[in-house]
Order: sequence, then structure tokens, then C-alpha cells
Amino acid sequence: MNKVDYKKELKQLYSAKVGKPVVIKVPKMNFLMIDGKGDPNTSQEYMDAIQALYPVAYTIKFMCKKELEKDFGVMPLEGLWWTEDMHNFSTKDKSDWLWTAMIMQPDIVSKEVYDRAVKQVAEKKKPNALSKLRLEAYDEGRSAQVMYIGPYDEEGPTILDLHNFIKEQGGKLDNSNKHHHEIYLGDPRRTDPSKLKTIIRQPY
Repeated sequence: MNKVDYKKELKQLYSAKVGKPVVIKVPKMNFLMIDGKGDPNTSQEYMDAIQALYPVAYTIKFMCKKELEKDFGVMPLEGLWWTEDMHNFSTKDKSDWLWTAMIMQPDIVSKEVYDRAVKQVAEKKKPNALSKLRLEAYDEGRSAQVMYIGPYDEEGPTILDLHNFIKEQGGKLDNSNKHHHEIYLGDPRRTDPSKLKTIIRQPY
């Protein structure tokens, strides 16, 4: 049984060059999603979301391998970030941030598989945020993205450069439902902050 690496299958979406923004077309994809509010560095709500996402993602993976004979690697954690008033969106003060924590799911993951996976996790682990979890399609469309390497709290200049790039392409950033998007390719528990890789994406 071959194991599919969707980061390679979807290379243009899950790779980027440092300091070189590009425009991409992001297709509609399915995600495990949990919404919340607060600073991800200190928020228990965010921690609870992560502790619900991963058990369900891995349960789905093993169910697909066993029942469908389709093996794939669990995709990286991603996040949508915004505030009620985007003029107040700041990487220095995250207390008012709204967010959606999410993990991409292949097309083979049906609602029925998802429901059974959630039930299994509820019986075994009972994560606090499990009731907030959903499987939902997200259609991002035209976006610009770039690779950032370094601590999460120092992304500001890279985000500004990405926004300037979008303006140079004739794009605007006034659509409130086009949220700042980050894809975390490193594990902050095991990686030096200076070496963390994050794809920063902005639909427009």
C-alpha cells in the first residue's frame, strides 16, 4: 500500500520560497475546523482545539488505511486569523484575535468516516473542544503566499511585505472574510524558534 504525501501532491499550496511571494489559485478543500478567540500562546481555548483536532485527524487516517486501503500522512496544522476590526489586527497584541484552527482532509474522507472518527475519539479521549469540531469545505481562491522562517511573533515585516506584494498585483485587502492564513510546517515543541517554517497566505 502506497502512502500518499499530500504536501507533495499539493506542492504549490504547501511549499513556498522565503522572501518571494507568489500568486496561487487555492481550490476548495475539506478541513477539520474549530473556531475560537484569544492569544494562541496563552489561550486554553486554543490548546483545547489542538487537543481535539489531532486525535480525530489520526483516527481518520487509520480508518482510511484499514477500511479503504488508502494511506496518507496527517497534514500540518493551519490557522485562519482575524479581528472584528482588521485595522486593529496586530502580531504584538493577540488577545482579541479570532481564529480557526484546522487540518486539511483528503477527498476520500466522507462525512460518515468523520462522524465515526469523532465518536471513537469521544469514547476514548473526550477532548474538551470535540463538540466544536466540524468537517467543512473552505474555498480560498486567489491568494498570495510566501515562506517565513523564524519565531511566530516576528512575522510582522513578512506579512507587511506580502500585503504590499498584493497591492502591487492590483489586489485589495478590504474583504473581511478573506482571512490571514498560516500553515505550520514545523513543530514548535521540537524546533528552535529561529528555524520554524511557516507559509503565510493571504487571499484577496
